[in-house]
Amino acid sequence: MNPRVCVVVPSFNNARFIERTIESILDQTFTDFELIVSDHSSTDGTWERLQQYRDDPRVRLLQIPAGGGAPANWTAVTDQASGELLKLVCGDDLLYPNALAEQVTAIEEHPEAVLVACQRDIVDQHDAPVVRSRGLQGLSGLTPGELAIRRTVSAGTNVFGEPVCILVRRSVLAESGGWDARSPYLLDQATFARVLRHGPMIALRRTLAAFRISDQQWSVELARQQAAHAREFHRSIDRDHPGLLTRQDRWLGDIRATVMAVGRRAVYLWLRHRPAEGVVPPRAADRDTQGPPDEHSADGMRPDEHGSDRWRQHRHAADRRVPLDRLSR
Repeated sequence: MNPRVCVVVPSFNNARFIERTIESILDQTFTDFELIVSDHSSTDGTWERLQQYRDDPRVRLLQIPAGGGAPANWTAVTDQASGELLKLVCGDDLLYPNALAEQVTAIEEHPEAVLVACQRDIVDQHDAPVVRSRGLQGLSGLTPGELAIRRTVSAGTNVFGEPVCILVRRSVLAESGGWDARSPYLLDQATFARVLRHGPMIALRRTLAAFRISDQQWSVELARQQAAHAREFHRSIDRDHPGLLTRQDRWLGDIRATVMAVGRRAVYLWLRHRPAEGVVPPRAADRDTQGPPDEHSADGMRPDEHGSDRWRQHRHAADRRVPLDRLSR
């Protein structure tokens, strides 16, 4: 009999954090789940660290060859899932103990919902909170899918949250076309927007996960590219679904995407020079976005793990993916 939930972890060079990620999943109070980890030919010892979990009956370990970037690994590990519900957790993020239990309960209470999203803490490399309880930008409870899509566009950021925040119906994800690799910087945000064309979401205003950032994940060039991808995402929503967005939605979203990209970079600079662990920066922490400001997943892109030298410079210097989960793993 298949487990109710499948948690999938696409790992790539996460040796520093992978054990904390796996333990946070195995420590869930909800027990009807399987865990599948797909390592994308890591070179830092990630695969070797994963071997300690090989004998756990809840865990399956896979390896895939290099190439194809984050979309290839996300798709490969998702294709192995068998549960009704799916959660993707990147190899350095964390689930809090009641995450699966609370999200499963929420989606059981609303069978019409296609996904449930929660808030999360943003933590640094030492698990110290940088920003607490971010996400959802005012959404609460059962929310029409079209309203959620309009909100993520007009906000200029990923209001759904990174994949660690999302529990999605696997069949609807597949019906929607799987992970949307057309916008590598917005991989998760674009995918969840497609899923939400099939039904409402549940905005669960509970902090059930943590998304990790480091102090060297952002550059001026990266900020420009991410803002440009966000604007193209807004255009694609307008093009694919005429009448869904207003002119004001797009105008506000384009401006806010640019402003938030700059704000996220400021947060990373602050992280580099902050006076003490866990202190929240004054203004930047007020932003709701994918990156450090909150919606990293929707702002949050992660660069191709096997990409160009420019991406390697940004990515490998940081110990992890860029805060936009979309492009990343």
